[in-house]
Amino acid sequence: MTNIAISQTREWVSNVIVKYNFCPFARKEVENNCIHYFVSPASSIDDAVMDMLEQCIELDREAARETTLIMFDNGFCDFEDFLDLVDLANALLVAQGFEGKYQIANFHPDYVFADSDASDAANYTNRSPFPTLHLIREASMSAALESYNEPESIPEHNINLARRKGIDFWQQLLEGCKKTSA
Repeated sequence: MTNIAISQTREWVSNVIVKYNFCPFARKEVENNCIHYFVSPASSIDDAVMDMLEQCIELDREAARETTLIMFDNGFCDFEDFLDLVDLANALLVAQGFEGKYQIANFHPDYVFADSDASDAANYTNRSPFPTLHLIREASMSAALESYNEPESIPEHNINLARRKGIDFWQQLLEGCKKTSA
């Protein structure tokens, strides 16, 4: 399942995140092959955060590795359970001294923004083939944001695009990524 999770997530990064410019900084990292894909076998929250912390240490060791996507192919299918993982991961990032060095973005197949309806196409800006924690180097993100005109417009642009294309479009696109195999 590890190779399938990586293949499907790579497909999602290329055909959703980069193609539709949800993250205007992702194309460079894809082209430079600086994204590390790690599949965690964890099904418990304790094991999952330990894997996340290990990946932070790996980012410290691997300067050429710009960012890491941690996919969970064996757990956290329930979105509320995943949000508990995100909360603990963020708390441990601080407790272990990684605050200011790394930040976490999160994606899930059933992602729903707070105060949003589950059927809102805007949720697809954060929907992925697998529950995923994205470790981002804060220094790199700060530099990228400084060189981007009106970075505060990125979320609004993404929401507008998602709603304009509609939920059926995004469902089909995500399902297409899930059909990719190793």
